Amino acid sequence: MIGRSLVPIALAGALLGAACYNGATPQDTDAPPATGPGTSGGGDPSTGGDPTTGGGEEGPTFVPGPQVLPRLTVPQYRHSIEHLLGPALPAPPLEPDTNPYLFYTIGATSTFISELGVQQYEEAADQIARAVFDDQARREALVGCVPAAPADACVQGFLATFGRRAYRRPLTADELNRWTTVSDQLSTGDPWRGLQYAVAGILQSPHFLYRIELGEPDPDDGTRLRFTSYEMASRLSFLLWNGPPDDALLAAAEAGDLLNEAGLLAEADRLLADPRARAAIQEFFAQYLNLGKLDGVTRDPERYPLFTPTLPQSMRTEVQLLVDDLVYREDSDIRQIFSTRRTFVNAELAALYGVDAPGASPITFVPIDLPENGPRAGILTLGAFLAMNAHETLTSPTNRGKYLRERVLCEVVPPPPGNVDTNLDEENMDAHTVREKLEQHRKDPVCAGCHAVIDPPGFLFENFDSIGAYRTEDNGWPIDASGDLDGKPLANARELAEALKDDPRISRCMIKQLFRHATGRLEILSELPGLKELGDRFEGSGYRFRQLLLDFVVSDTFRTVTEETDA
Repeated sequence: MIGRSLVPIALAGALLGAACYNGATPQDTDAPPATGPGTSGGGDPSTGGDPTTGGGEEGPTFVPGPQVLPRLTVPQYRHSIEHLLGPALPAPPLEPDTNPYLFYTIGATSTFISELGVQQYEEAADQIARAVFDDQARREALVGCVPAAPADACVQGFLATFGRRAYRRPLTADELNRWTTVSDQLSTGDPWRGLQYAVAGILQSPHFLYRIELGEPDPDDGTRLRFTSYEMASRLSFLLWNGPPDDALLAAAEAGDLLNEAGLLAEADRLLADPRARAAIQEFFAQYLNLGKLDGVTRDPERYPLFTPTLPQSMRTEVQLLVDDLVYREDSDIRQIFSTRRTFVNAELAALYGVDAPGASPITFVPIDLPENGPRAGILTLGAFLAMNAHETLTSPTNRGKYLRERVLCEVVPPPPGNVDTNLDEENMDAHTVREKLEQHRKDPVCAGCHAVIDPPGFLFENFDSIGAYRTEDNGWPIDASGDLDGKPLANARELAEALKDDPRISRCMIKQLFRHATGRLEILSELPGLKELGDRFEGSGYRFRQLLLDFVVSDTFRTVTEETDA
């Protein structure tokens, strides 16, 4: 493979591994576990323990978190390849992404690439470059000129342009000279072959595979760094497009427009109007809401006649359409996703929910308003949430309550002790319903602390079976779907939706999840004042998600960083 001669594995591993995030320790929601209703760890701004309020008129000072060097996620890599070289290219396997703390971007900053992963990057680069340069029409369209010699002006001009797009910044003189030398020395007299090898090498470079965003001294604050104009172009495009900056964004970076709020907002507005932004926003919500878990949902069709192999995908599409409706079509309060009666169904979802949906078919989704007095309101009563947080044959108040606590409210539920059997005793003849079966865990002092936090809200969903169909009996016995949220008694999931409608934890948690997704790390204590300011702006905008994105990209939480030290 040519790649080994260009980027040796040892060197690549050192460069790539150095980019891993091992700095900030979370100081709030991901540190101390929840110990009871309404608790979510020390200093969590979603609760009354918000360190960003009180304690004097000035309040704590915002200090940005540490530098991280995110590796491109697999989708970001694919999008970058298509941006550089066009569609319909080989897609060799790459090391899978991981998603600690919900998001693949955090995995990209917190995990080392293996030697096999480096080899896969090499093989991918070789295959992709060969496919482009073996196609005469494609290579000529890409290069834009016909090289007469392996290091002539055509070669140098192309490498400068291609390198700028691949590195998301201009090449240095040394870098351009290096890749020109590679093209010359490996050409064996064929300039096209030399360019192929140079392109393959660039696609293996840490400057392509990683977003190297280290910042520069902030002229307004000597205690911190600000991201450079080109780094802001990269940060903006990977957040709003989940892909690299286009030529217009790089031109704005070259002009210095991304170092001021007006220029940054103008480009962010442009990016948000592009279809790629809609896809990127959907990807954020898919990870935030854990929709990928639907891929593993299977049920016995004899036990659940309404379940089909296509139903999980229909559930995913329903949530996607709801997100798109709130973010783009209505541009309205995004918190409504947890309380709205509006949704989108096809024929099989209409059957599952027992509602009329004129015009719906197996492939056609139509908007409907769920019955005013019906049991459903918000996504926590839709099939996606209910099915992916249940077992094959049983519901799971524990999983459903845990999802609410962790993903919706940003609270921490610690894992069960390693020596505790978490399986329900299905042979217990005295326990008729899932609720009764859970009592054995609630009575165990080792389990009681966590179950006291997650089971009461989880019981509110017991009227919905393992695929999300409404029911009034469990195993032939009447269902008790009452529960509570932080000590407030609730009768069912519909009342929970009402209780969540104006819960300040919803918006504050969403801001945290966006921050983690955008930065590839957890927030630290000194950044909480910045998140609180974002929360105030979010409230002022009527909780509009696109406006939150605009406010976020011009905030110091997104534009500044603290240099890592060995201290």
